[in-house]
Amino acid sequence: MGNSMVQMQLEEVKSFLGESVEKMNSFLNGTTIRMLQDESSGDEAYYQSLLSTVRRLAVYCEEGYETCKIVLGNNTFHKGAAEKTLYKVFHQCIEEFFSPKNDAWYEDSRSAYTGKNSIKYHQSVPASFAALIKGLEGSFQHIREELEYYETDYRTKMMHSK
Repeated sequence: MGNSMVQMQLEEVKSFLGESVEKMNSFLNGTTIRMLQDESSGDEAYYQSLLSTVRRLAVYCEEGYETCKIVLGNNTFHKGAAEKTLYKVFHQCIEEFFSPKNDAWYEDSRSAYTGKNSIKYHQSVPASFAALIKGLEGSFQHIREELEYYETDYRTKMMHSK
């Protein structure tokens, strides 16, 4: 893949990450467990795991955003560093969104074929939380499709370099 193509993808990912971090942090800064409970009484431990997952995702996305800024800000564009960054964003941000480590929610892969949202919850969630995830999902899906190439290509390059 050419330098200009990789640079364009990195710029798109940087923009996506910046917007995503802003949405997540806005939600997290204005939301407490008590507010979620008032909105929809539910399992407090589950609500804690939902917020914890969004906090972790926000940190991963912020780290990715900062790395994109650094790579794009260099006087000389380093394709290898850009590809490594895109690979890391795919694994830390995109995969964490669709399949969080703490299993707070999961992806129903069949939903992708029906055009419906693919994020499903183990328990009912407050509408504000569902709206946040729904508002993020389309962008995460788009970037996942853009970066799937790095899932195989970067790993192949690393294996051949050993």
